[in-house]
Amino acid sequence: MTENTRIFGLPADKGRWILVALGLVMNLCLGTVYSWSVFRKPLEQMFEVGATESGLPYMLFLAFFAMLMPVAGRFLNRYGPKVVTLLGGVVVGLGWILSSFANSMLLLNVTYGIIAGSGVGLSYGGPIAVSTKWFPDRKGVAVGLTVLGFGLSPLLTAPLSKMSIDLYGPLQTFAILGVVFLVLLVLLSIPLKFPPSGWTPTGWKASQTGLSMTDFETSKMIRTSTFYGLWVCYIIGTLSGLMAIGISSPVGQEVIKLSPAMAAIAVSVFAIFNGIGRPLFGWLTDRLSPRYSAIIAFAIVFAASIGMLSAKEGTMILYIGCFIGFWLTLGGWLAIAPTATPTFFGAKNNAKNYGVVFTAYGLGAILGTLTSGILRDMFGSYIQAFYPTAGLAIVGIVIAILFLRPPRIPTVSK
Repeated sequence: MTENTRIFGLPADKGRWILVALGLVMNLCLGTVYSWSVFRKPLEQMFEVGATESGLPYMLFLAFFAMLMPVAGRFLNRYGPKVVTLLGGVVVGLGWILSSFANSMLLLNVTYGIIAGSGVGLSYGGPIAVSTKWFPDRKGVAVGLTVLGFGLSPLLTAPLSKMSIDLYGPLQTFAILGVVFLVLLVLLSIPLKFPPSGWTPTGWKASQTGLSMTDFETSKMIRTSTFYGLWVCYIIGTLSGLMAIGISSPVGQEVIKLSPAMAAIAVSVFAIFNGIGRPLFGWLTDRLSPRYSAIIAFAIVFAASIGMLSAKEGTMILYIGCFIGFWLTLGGWLAIAPTATPTFFGAKNNAKNYGVVFTAYGLGAILGTLTSGILRDMFGSYIQAFYPTAGLAIVGIVIAILFLRPPRIPTVSK
């Protein structure tokens, strides 16, 4: 079975990397939500709204992204990654296209936030599940490379969106991107598949991996302290990162006094590090364990938060350095959590289990977006938002030390 399995005409040990590449490109499309800060100012002016309201579509997008992940996880094993991911791609494209008809922020909350966000929730887990099953020997690196595209997306989509907004306005830009995403996501979903039953990489044995040798059902996973430790750490990590991503451009313009064009370029630079964070922290998680990679990520967030508390006009190097830290560690958590889940709870039920773990991402998005928007509207500056991220980073380190460890094996009733 191992020797005869082929992908795109290649032996599976080589061809499986093509599936990782497909997932990477798909994530370039799905990750365009991280370019939201480029849309934010134009939409505030168009609809005459404040920072809290302009953050709601972004917040709802990420929330519905997270809520649909458990739903997708339930169907991945039943219907396969091609069907579920293709369906999600269609919903993503329609959500972006429908956003071009929005005449208010309220309608944009529905088309962009709920519809497009739900589509990403359906699509996102498929490529990750494919990489996890084809790479039991290198799960951290494979998953990190698969989601690399999500982090790198703003490198391409932020400046392209900015150019399109300048030429056609934000609404027409939604339509252009929606058509592109619809075509690409549908085509790239078609080759996705899981390995045949019994397939393993050549020369690999299960004892060589960091995967848990016990497969936890989701109902048993959520009864462990390890799950809650991972879930809370994931909330804290994504809260800090997603908040920073959502305000990257406004902070650059309002606090550092960058031009809109320079702020868009800065977002593209940050995206590089968001992408790098995924394979980097995937590798660290494979090498060091989820606990120590989480501690490293939280230490970086703490340092970045303290640095931003002293930011002011002209401190561009400080701004770039700190926001690189935020974007890097958010990318890190998108590799730490999906690698930690099968490491602690086994590979058999990973699609469903990670879907539940991923709800932390949605809660982090809601809390982070609301925190930054409310504090900006209350105090007139985004700087106040970095006090809670500094405190939460310390909390995260403590939780990681205490709870990110292999769970107790569930007892089998006789």
